[in-house]
Amino acid sequence: MACEFDGGVVIGADSRATTGSYISNRFADKLTRVTDHIYCCRSGSAADTQAITDIVAYHLGLHQMELGAQPLVETAANVFREICYNYRDSLMAGILVAGWDKQKGGQVYSIPIGGMCVRQPISIGGSGSTYVYGYVDAQYKSNMTKEESLKLVENTLALAMTRDGSSGGVIRTGVISEKGIERNVILGNELPRFYEG
Repeated sequence: MACEFDGGVVIGADSRATTGSYISNRFADKLTRVTDHIYCCRSGSAADTQAITDIVAYHLGLHQMELGAQPLVETAANVFREICYNYRDSLMAGILVAGWDKQKGGQVYSIPIGGMCVRQPISIGGSGSTYVYGYVDAQYKSNMTKEESLKLVENTLALAMTRDGSSGGVIRTGVISEKGIERNVILGNELPRFYEG
């Protein structure tokens, strides 16, 4: 998931990768660097999303050399959108593009399977998201602080991980601002708990 705040964005994801019902990786990193100020959250086919992200990072690297400046988050989102839309029959990729630039500050763009692209102040994706839409709708408010946004991301991911068999492991978060990214990991024994079970 990704959430805008005044001054940047908070991104977060669990770390479980599955092959059907088999857990193939307990510590996958689903928060992937595109540029120093743009990251994406990946869901769907790991192979597809990794390949798309590599291609977009390559294109943005060339774009950055030509411009002599950091690419815009919106530009990155549109490159992702174009690939996901053009190959929509072959790919299974849901991507959240999040980052910070000088023009628009922190931004979140959702690119679900099929290749649509829409900017949203908060967005969730992946198999666990179906369990937490109500929680996000009830807890999100506009103009949240960095700390409030981080807490919402952590709690939402923890709730999804308790309900969804394809979500689990640790929570990885990142706060992207003008300074770059601050990464953090919440281990399994430190996850937020909402009931004793």
